[in-house]
Amino acid sequence: MPTAPLAAGSLIAGYAVVASTGSRPLGGVVLAAGGLWCIGIWRRRHGPRTAARLAGVGFGAFVASHLLALAVGPWPAVLIAAAATAAATWMLADAEATNGPARALAVRPPLR
Repeated sequence: MPTAPLAAGSLIAGYAVVASTGSRPLGGVVLAAGGLWCIGIWRRRHGPRTAARLAGVGFGAFVASHLLALAVGPWPAVLIAAAATAAATWMLADAEATNGPARALAVRPPLR
């Protein structure tokens, strides 16, 4: 199972909880739960180094979304940060886990 949707979805769901309830701590709990779940998966699949790198990507996206929100608004900032997180997660963890290293970017010839 790919973790990119879970990592990106955690950012989106965390902010959705904040926006709908007004409770930043509750949104933080949602974000932390998704992040810890991802970290556990990455650690088992790829080891602590990759898990730490991807956790850093997620934290960086969280911080960047706050800075970006000043320029583009909160929802666009969260969606941009989530997309960047998903892309990084796919490249560093999911592509290899789902397709194998040699087929991660392979293009299939058309079927005849």
